[in-house]
Amino acid sequence: MFFKEFLTFFKKWFSIFVQIFIMLSYFKRYRFFIIGFFLLCVVIMSLFYNALKPAKKLPIYTPAMVNPEMVDTLVQHKNNKLEHKIAAFEFTNQNNEKVTEKDYENTIYVADFFFTTCKTICPIMTDNMVKIQEKIKDMPDVKILSFSVTPEIDTPEVLRNYANEKGAIDGKWNMVTGDKIDIYYLARQSFLAVKTGSPDEMYDMVHTENFVLVDKNGRIRGFYDGLNYDKPTDDDTKNLTQLLEDINWLRENQ
Repeated sequence: MFFKEFLTFFKKWFSIFVQIFIMLSYFKRYRFFIIGFFLLCVVIMSLFYNALKPAKKLPIYTPAMVNPEMVDTLVQHKNNKLEHKIAAFEFTNQNNEKVTEKDYENTIYVADFFFTTCKTICPIMTDNMVKIQEKIKDMPDVKILSFSVTPEIDTPEVLRNYANEKGAIDGKWNMVTGDKIDIYYLARQSFLAVKTGSPDEMYDMVHTENFVLVDKNGRIRGFYDGLNYDKPTDDDTKNLTQLLEDINWLRENQ
């Protein structure tokens, strides 16, 4: 968008420059002065244009900023951007290895919630996450973290087969399982990304299509539609191409 605006701006001034150049035949004595003055004006106006262009910023999300359906009632009121960070956790990945928040210190990562037997939105989300992995595979400070919402089914062995099928790179993309209660509270009190499921079943979760972007300080910086890789959106929802742009912005600005 900015490039198009600048191109329009440049074309306008180039047209003026051409007209001035034609007039130079009548003012040969001042030709070099006028050319130099014009170029100086272009440089100054370009600097002002860049200075006035709004700088990109990513919000820092708190529970109070998110759809209450995704947030545990105990934290829905919290709105302190300095306080809300992903809580400590400990789960087991597809290699039957322990994974904790310490494995993601000083790391930008994309988190989501899924289950291996899902036949609706999960296959699309996972395929899109594979595309994300391909884009970040050479970025040592960027990782992926996927939580199973049916840990009683998704054992490390099941996750290993699923990871192999999808081409998850060990160390880059952890798929984790563990205690369902721990996953439930982490999802609804920290990541703010899942709805409650059946009222007849304690700690039942309905995962959403959200991909969550977490910065190096453990703060949530964005929510993205895991079903939409690059199609334009009509609302505030971001697609996954925008997720990649935001990852690059964080790498440059953190």
